[in-house]
Amino acid sequence: MTSIGSVTLEVADPAAAERFYTTALGLGNQVRLRASQAPTTGFRGFTLSLTVSQPANASRLIDAALDAGATALKPAAKSFWGYGGVVQAPDGTIWKVATSAKKDTGPATRQIDQLVLLLGVADVAASKRFYVDRGLTLAKSFGRKYVEFASASSPVKLALYGRRALAKDAGVPPEGTGSHRIIIGSDAGTCTDPDGFAWEAASLRAGWRGTVARQPSHGITAVHHRAKPREPFNGLARKESSMKDMQKPSSSTADRASKGFTDEERAAMRERARELKAPGRRGPRAGKAHGESDVLEKIAERGPRLPPGPPWPAVALLTTHRRQLARPEARRASRDERSRSKEYVGNPF
Repeated sequence: MTSIGSVTLEVADPAAAERFYTTALGLGNQVRLRASQAPTTGFRGFTLSLTVSQPANASRLIDAALDAGATALKPAAKSFWGYGGVVQAPDGTIWKVATSAKKDTGPATRQIDQLVLLLGVADVAASKRFYVDRGLTLAKSFGRKYVEFASASSPVKLALYGRRALAKDAGVPPEGTGSHRIIIGSDAGTCTDPDGFAWEAASLRAGWRGTVARQPSHGITAVHHRAKPREPFNGLARKESSMKDMQKPSSSTADRASKGFTDEERAAMRERARELKAPGRRGPRAGKAHGESDVLEKIAERGPRLPPGPPWPAVALLTTHRRQLARPEARRASRDERSRSKEYVGNPF
């Protein structure tokens, strides 16, 4: 799998930039510097993000950057993803410091968990294909909105974002011309991507320095679990066992069937049947809903005892609908939550 070992920032004054990154952010070999006078104006098409474990760490790094001469683009604040802020270094590079946590769990430190490079590209899908063809492994993909690549052994994580969306997230206008002022060091060799970002061969032997955690552990203690020995697979025996279990009705189900249903239960079933037959229902589930309503009406119209035979299908169906009738608000909230979870709502870094 292709890995990114470092990023090289092209700056006008490498000595001043080194003082800033050492004093403010405590960065090591993941971020390298190179003298350059290449013309550049406006947004350079990328941002660098430092992810930390808690809001106090983010605030401490942002304050240190501001004290060392950085410019605030977005003040540190809570957001949908957690907590963070955006600053622009004296050399023009945009940095975001963020955490997914919204509460502190310990004293503030300058420990950095991960360095993330976000590229603002013209066509996310085309850039994704370009990088996949060069050996990068997809970790997350949200169509043409956002793509994230796996970074199991990489000191730098790569993600793709639309240029305008990335500029908005950074708090700057999307317009910009000239050099990107960044070189991506990787074991993939030398190339240039569709948006003009240059890649070059670089060693992956890099690490943080100062008070920042050393890679690749990020301060996490490894825990080894002893695996449970596997039992020999016997598919036929398991199948026979499961079939026998299915043929045995539970005692509680049988007792419930023998006692029949109360008037309140039958009324609840009739009410649920009317809801399922509501004229407003449309879509592929409408037919299934009408079928369920017919079954409920037949069960509700029967006498106090169920017909002979296996009782569990009817009882299981009744139990399911009783639970749904008892918690309509919870069902609606759960459905809304599932629909929101399927939608991409922004940049997590």
